[in-house]
Amino acid sequence: MVFRKIGPQVLINLLFILFSLACLFPLVAVLSVSLSNETDILKNGYRLFPKMFDMSAYAYILYKPLQILNAFKVSLFVSFFGTFVSLLVIAGIAYPLSREDFKLKNKLSFYVFFTMLFNGGLVPTYMLISNYLHLKNTIWVLILPYLAVPWFILLLRSFMQKIPHSIIESCMMDGASEFRIFFQMILPLAKPGLATVALFTLLQYWNDWWLSLLYIEKESLVPLQFMLYRMMNNIAFLTNSSNMMPPAMKNVILPSESARMAMAILAAGPMLLVFPFFQKHFVRGLTVGAVKG
Repeated sequence: MVFRKIGPQVLINLLFILFSLACLFPLVAVLSVSLSNETDILKNGYRLFPKMFDMSAYAYILYKPLQILNAFKVSLFVSFFGTFVSLLVIAGIAYPLSREDFKLKNKLSFYVFFTMLFNGGLVPTYMLISNYLHLKNTIWVLILPYLAVPWFILLLRSFMQKIPHSIIESCMMDGASEFRIFFQMILPLAKPGLATVALFTLLQYWNDWWLSLLYIEKESLVPLQFMLYRMMNNIAFLTNSSNMMPPAMKNVILPSESARMAMAILAAGPMLLVFPFFQKHFVRGLTVGAVKG
């Protein structure tokens, strides 16, 4: 009888432990490859534990530490400041779209949805940002294009629609203004939805390298992802151009695979530290629209 009660729970816990270990396996493998010798990787492939401990990949990436540190600063500022401003903009658009008494609700919802299907194209966008808005080689060109992502607006609107309208009506009867209702009532109640959108927005800003490739030429404004992208292209070019190298450099093996994994560790590390703070609200936010029984 005791086994019948405890057995299924033990089995479920064991399955979840094995699943958690399986999720950790790729992270351990990436860290192991980044600390492995490039020659050993080429001969024996990837290993869960490095056969020969080697820091050459990190030495190559961190050859100019001040440059990497500046790229980290740019990425951190763009990611966190951009996420904060983007949340205000997205919430400011999603809130009126969630109100049934908003007269332009349908037209504005169609406009937001329409921008998910069509855009102006790369060349007109480049001309607008560079020639008319004069945002090229400024920090704002890395922030403004992602301020109001249509899918995030619709996601947060769906969450705000779950907030009872009677709360808003009672606040109005007490004389509260729309701004006070929005900042003191709606935003605190929509915290799970805001956390979900904030995490998605933060990852979008942090992982972006496309905007810097198009609009950034100043070294002081290069974010981390674009700098790692350039390093990886340089390694690939030098590896494929070994015949053009001087004789003394032909036998030098560049840390290609190990450097790739080291870059993944440097790029993903900060986000792995941030995710636990969003996890509780993130899980609740993903249940937006779920059917309650």
